[in-house]
Amino acid sequence: MKFTVKLIDIGTREVLLNIEDARSINALAGDRVQVLNENTGVSVAAFVSTTTTLIPQGTVGVYRITNEKLAVEDGHLVEVRLADRPSSLQFIKKKMDGERLTKDETFAVIRDVVNHDITPAELTAYITACYINALDMDEVEHLTRAMVETGEQISFHTHPIVDKHSIGGVPGNKISLLVVPIIAASGLKIPKTSSRAITGAGGTADLMEVLAPVGFSAEEVQKMTLKVGGAIVWGGATNIAPADDRIIIQEYPFRIDARGQMLASVMAKKYAVGADLVVIDIPVGQGAKVANVMEGRKMAREFIELGERLNMRVECALTYADSPVGRSIGPKLEVREALRILEGGDTPGSLLQKSAAIAGIALEMSGKAPLGTGSQMAVDILKSGAALAKFREIIEIQGGDPSVKSEDISPGKYEFVVNAPASGYVVEMNNQSLISMARNAGAPHDRGAGILLHAKKGNRVEKGEPIFTIYAERSWRLQKAIEEGRRLMPVLVEGMLLDRVPREFSWV
Repeated sequence: MKFTVKLIDIGTREVLLNIEDARSINALAGDRVQVLNENTGVSVAAFVSTTTTLIPQGTVGVYRITNEKLAVEDGHLVEVRLADRPSSLQFIKKKMDGERLTKDETFAVIRDVVNHDITPAELTAYITACYINALDMDEVEHLTRAMVETGEQISFHTHPIVDKHSIGGVPGNKISLLVVPIIAASGLKIPKTSSRAITGAGGTADLMEVLAPVGFSAEEVQKMTLKVGGAIVWGGATNIAPADDRIIIQEYPFRIDARGQMLASVMAKKYAVGADLVVIDIPVGQGAKVANVMEGRKMAREFIELGERLNMRVECALTYADSPVGRSIGPKLEVREALRILEGGDTPGSLLQKSAAIAGIALEMSGKAPLGTGSQMAVDILKSGAALAKFREIIEIQGGDPSVKSEDISPGKYEFVVNAPASGYVVEMNNQSLISMARNAGAPHDRGAGILLHAKKGNRVEKGEPIFTIYAERSWRLQKAIEEGRRLMPVLVEGMLLDRVPREFSWV
């Protein structure tokens, strides 16, 4: 059936049909149709949305993603007919039934994810099936390779290529801003593709964007790494393992991170940038993704096995996650803290020590440092100023201002200081509550929003002394964060009043 085109600027692989036209071709909302540009012969599969008023009969609304390949204009005539369902749906159903998927079946699913040939609901079914019916290591390897081969890849003529990754779950984990320049300053190459925050207060890409652009193609990342030794970019702009970003978007509403998909997600991105040596940071602690050391060791063995299957050498570091890394949470606050360490500061110790430990493992794996001396070599590189100089090169090549200093970076202008309601020791810091409060303040979208901790777990405070300060760029955001903090009480001081019945509690 022929229709007149009306272009609609919506970024999905869909078309919009009047409900009567949809019925005439036996299509329901969510069905697939084939749209043919008769002038060029190009045909595109798209999903159907229906309306009774937005589109008149005889007209088809063509969404932007649909038109990227179709290349029609307003008023053009196209043919629309009902299309077959992709074979990948039967493989998703197979996984829902608890069966294992073969390599070819996994490739079919991921290829259709990348090509937008399955709907968000169908992708959610696949994610849920993998969450309930855990992937075995063969399936994880198939998924990893499929993610890599359906996207762009980077290769280097010199080796080794180093990479690092944290599985997340602990706030303030800004160590990539130190680890990458330390490793690059040692003469190694580290093309660091990073994520934006989904449930946290700032992913590495969000932090780096305070200093420089992070959206680059895979080819640009390769050139920058060859020139200055490293880069810190947003992986979503590179088309490296593009299926992973689409899976993460569908995982977000459920706050799930299935083990097999997480392993594949991390290692696909490392494999795709040509990494030979990979250090995985596994934060362990209450409220983190990994609750205890035993579980952390199990995950480490899985990363190492998957690395062996992909011909990558992997080492894992189990790190402390019961409280934030450093004293800052939120993009500008974290960047300022990292720059202070690069500029020669030695506080906060948790940030310095963790960064040196992770970088040190990579230095030892590469042979740059003898076993047991990598952490000290990393500290020496920091103290010499070589890491700062290298970081400035990375900032400059990515289009930022290489002369930026820590004092140039200011948090949001609205602030609220939370004081200790009683004297005693800080006995608990709830990471998830701190993240929730920082996000309510506007982080990571508002770069100046976040939390600065004046005391951490184990520190003694006197009544009336500041425990932490909330920063925001908008007053209503600050008020929302304050209300969230009063509800969650993220920091507890020994001896403080926890509740009152009837409830009437306020911070000093």
